[in-house]
Amino acid sequence: MEQILITGANGFLGNNLVRHFTAQGYKVRAMMRRAAVQAPGAVENLKSDCACEFFYGNIDNRDDLEKAVAGCDWVVHAAAMTDQWSTDPRVYEQINVKATILLAEVCVKARVKKMVYVSTANVFGPGTPDEPGTELNGFTLFKAESYYINTKYLAQQYLLQMAESGKLPVVLVNPCFMIGPHDYKPSSGTLLLHAFRKRVLFYPPGGKNFVFVGDVCKGIHSALEKGRVGQCYLLTGENLSYLEFFKRVKACGTDRCIYIRLPRTVLKFIAWIAPWGQKLFGRAWKFTRPIVYLSTVHAYYSGEKAERELDYTPRPIGQVVQETVDWFQTTELLRAGA
Repeated sequence: MEQILITGANGFLGNNLVRHFTAQGYKVRAMMRRAAVQAPGAVENLKSDCACEFFYGNIDNRDDLEKAVAGCDWVVHAAAMTDQWSTDPRVYEQINVKATILLAEVCVKARVKKMVYVSTANVFGPGTPDEPGTELNGFTLFKAESYYINTKYLAQQYLLQMAESGKLPVVLVNPCFMIGPHDYKPSSGTLLLHAFRKRVLFYPPGGKNFVFVGDVCKGIHSALEKGRVGQCYLLTGENLSYLEFFKRVKACGTDRCIYIRLPRTVLKFIAWIAPWGQKLFGRAWKFTRPIVYLSTVHAYYSGEKAERELDYTPRPIGQVVQETVDWFQTTELLRAGA
């Protein structure tokens, strides 16, 4: 049995990755912050469902990383600061850039066979339904002013340089907007839960590429086994407008819904007053400029390269939405108003 380290194991993607690689016969070391054990659901269910080794440490601590990587043949780096509403760029830089550089150095020293870095599709310029974005597109979403996207781009560029110089055998995967089970926080599932509950649903004018988290796990597995070093692979699902996605979600229930399109001008005004909203309510305002900007663009992508080189085959999004809703219902997160 070959040993694999998965960072960010308590997160949405990390949780699913641990389950996937354990089921595939790998000896898994699941790395997470010490504070993660206090998170309800994610860690306790992972412990009960998977026979793996749990390692508690900080991703930006060299000693912790050296202990975590020791003895591992493979490393999948899924840990990241993903929130779009934090206003402190130092947090994103520390976790998404500096910690990634630190892990890369540790992997070089430990001579791991291959590292797979989980980036994001948004480091590539998005396209239209007729001409979706590919791995050849340049970085254009700096306009979104997203600390998350910007720092993921910087980390990706660093790793590509490491691969080009021959110092680190690293493959990069770029998932789109993931939905699926074991989203205990919830993270991306918040969008699905919001749509499922509402009878009057306001929606933005943009769209995304929605992908099943299980397909992303399979894509990462394929990248580990057959991905070319120094290459990026978009892991995509289906390009849908927000209205189309919300209708797929509502089709899983029985409630009728009234859909109201939010104009860009209204969304921009909300983003403009966001700083005052944070001060007034004393907590993070989730209608920040990055979120508003991204909700107004069509972030559509093509996964042809992954389909061609990794034998990547995403599932129909209709099935994925239904299974995700079913999982939320079994965990009672729908009823709890998470």
